Amino acid sequence: MIQSMTGYAARSRELPQVSLHIELKSVNARYLDIHFRIGEELRFLELPLRELISGRITRGKVECRAQLQANAGSNRDLSLNAGLLARLKELQGAVRAELPDAAPLAVSDVLRWPGMIGDSGVDNDTLQRECLELANLALDDFVATRRREGDKLAAMLFERTAKIRDLVARAQPVLPQAIEGYRERLAAKLKEAVANLDEERIRQEVGVFAAKIDVAEELNRLVAHLSEVDRVVSKADKAGIGKRLDFLMQELNREANTLASKSVSIEITEIALEMKLLIEQMREQIQNIE
Repeated sequence: MIQSMTGYAARSRELPQVSLHIELKSVNARYLDIHFRIGEELRFLELPLRELISGRITRGKVECRAQLQANAGSNRDLSLNAGLLARLKELQGAVRAELPDAAPLAVSDVLRWPGMIGDSGVDNDTLQRECLELANLALDDFVATRRREGDKLAAMLFERTAKIRDLVARAQPVLPQAIEGYRERLAAKLKEAVANLDEERIRQEVGVFAAKIDVAEELNRLVAHLSEVDRVVSKADKAGIGKRLDFLMQELNREANTLASKSVSIEITEIALEMKLLIEQMREQIQNIE
């Protein structure tokens, strides 16, 4: 089961006097990149949350938001950090001694200062336990959304590989006729250009060139790469297959380019261009696979 790197989940839990909210969302990225939007009262949980997330997610730009909100009608016992307040007062005096025109700290500035207000509503041990439990539940939902999106991506990839196989099937019977027709046209032009050239030499030269424009090998490699794409998607039992699929898209595109460059008929050229379009559609979606 493949996973998309796009996902979203949110969970809330009621605690004594406060509500705890956790939100996770992600978009595609080359590696795992975790960002936090956390209030100061939960800042001490950033490291355990990072370890928890990285244990479940391997790729993607993940944003984690966590916050506490006071419950309506709750009577929280708030207190000022006396030591921090005294230190701020001391530092303000030192600054204004050097810069007399500096504006003094406002009460609102002091109250918003990180760590200034203590809250005895929930102790840190309880807060950490509740937050990590809630984060685990949010991660379950988060992974589930990424897997549902991954199922959609898998269905799209199977559809595109089937279409490319159909194009290969169209090209295979056309190819011998196209090469033979090109060989005849080339021989006629050579005879016109070099009237004295013997027939055997013309056949040799045309045969060498026909071998160069034969794309049977490219078609066989296309089928092999398509089978590998289907195998990887079907048997994906862990995250991190996006890079493997991206490599396979490069190989498919290489063979389609060679098919186009060696084409000796409009029909083969059109088939190659259709293949390139389908491969590009797959490549764009694979950027979202973990």
